Amino acid sequence: MGLYEELCGILGAENVFKDEPMKSHTTFRVGGSADWFVTPEEEEQVREIVNVLRKEKIPYYVIGNGSNLLVGDKGYRGVIIQLYKKLSRIHVKDNTVYAQAGALLSKIAAEALICELTGLEFASGIPGTLGGAVMMNAGAYGGEMKHVLKSALALTPEGEFRVLPVEQMELGYRSSIFSKNGDVVLSAEMELKTGDSKEIRAYMDELREKRVTKQPLEYPSAGSTFKRPEGYFAGKLIQDAGLQGFQVGGAQVSEKHCGFVINKENATAADVLSLIEQVSEQVEAEFGVRLEPEVKCIGEF
Repeated sequence: MGLYEELCGILGAENVFKDEPMKSHTTFRVGGSADWFVTPEEEEQVREIVNVLRKEKIPYYVIGNGSNLLVGDKGYRGVIIQLYKKLSRIHVKDNTVYAQAGALLSKIAAEALICELTGLEFASGIPGTLGGAVMMNAGAYGGEMKHVLKSALALTPEGEFRVLPVEQMELGYRSSIFSKNGDVVLSAEMELKTGDSKEIRAYMDELREKRVTKQPLEYPSAGSTFKRPEGYFAGKLIQDAGLQGFQVGGAQVSEKHCGFVINKENATAADVLSLIEQVSEQVEAEFGVRLEPEVKCIGEF
């Protein structure tokens, strides 16, 4: 039995795609095609897929909505497993919010607002899914996932489910145990507090206004491109290095916020990667500080 038949046997042919253009599945809107692209609907299906791919020694990569991802122009040799959209159920009981890894943070925050729960306002404008947010301990405006997480269900590289309480997740700045050991986050529970819906909405509106006025949301990007170096701000270092508006091909350091690399005009993945590398080198040459990208790079460039 070939790989296509095996994948269809697990997922159904309607969830298995060959030579899928990855520019349709990343917020940078760049990248070549993945050999295979699958969209599981159940957590058990993810385990079955991973077990097949591990046995066949076929590379795979799990994505949400591709908000922190750069795929090479020559594509990805292997299988992309997308959790976004189909593995995105959200359920609220009392002060606990349960959500699957493919649920958008913005939708989870909106559901918390409806249920008059506070604590997730910071996540309302982060353009990612829960799985990636847990994996990276995503944060904004003083809030972080570690402040609200209670537990997470993960799939180990060996194909086993395990539940980790937040105390065992080793959540740090843009890092977690999951980003180190290769586990795939499939769902999580968050513990919030009862709040006033008007106050929650007002704070979310305030954060949205900050984003709209300060970030280049009108262009495709991966959000903040670089991790914050200790004691500095990446955007400030880039601006002070004179790189505001610096462009490689169709990729540009945003003139609105230097912490963002944007796809200004039909950029390629090579344009974006070259720009990121040149910015890092220039900032290090000027200030002795090496900027590390937050963006994950996969595939062939």
